[in-house]
Amino acid sequence: MDSYTFQHDVKTVCVSATSFPDGIAAAHTQLYAMIPTNERRRFFGVSWPDTDGNIIYKAAAEVMPEDVFAEHFETFTIKNGPYNSFYITDYRKHTESIKNAFDLLLKEHEVDPEGYCLEWYINDNDVKCMVPLGKEYKPYTGLNKE
Repeated sequence: MDSYTFQHDVKTVCVSATSFPDGIAAAHTQLYAMIPTNERRRFFGVSWPDTDGNIIYKAAAEVMPEDVFAEHFETFTIKNGPYNSFYITDYRKHTESIKNAFDLLLKEHEVDPEGYCLEWYINDNDVKCMVPLGKEYKPYTGLNKE
């Protein structure tokens, strides 16, 4: 397990999956077809349980400063701050590794109970699975005094 910190909020546009997990691929395909790709744009998957325990999943793409289409999409903001993460290589060869990573990440005591699961698609083969840490979380620096 690693840690990662988003220094700034990341505004994204989203396409909701019609079901979980079966609708994930279709949501990403639809998003990729509608959003211009470039070298700087990051792609994500965001999920959380609704009040009935069903998983809401959204394929998401970072909004770039030059984008003019964003007002036609649903949006989601990835909050800045610390996240616990697992980096998975060649996830397409073993897609169950994403579920396994989130199972482990969500068991950590410092996870934000109001948070979400975040997949950051680094490239076509690698993904970083992440969960935000709670507001009370303070990373150990050797200098923390209570």
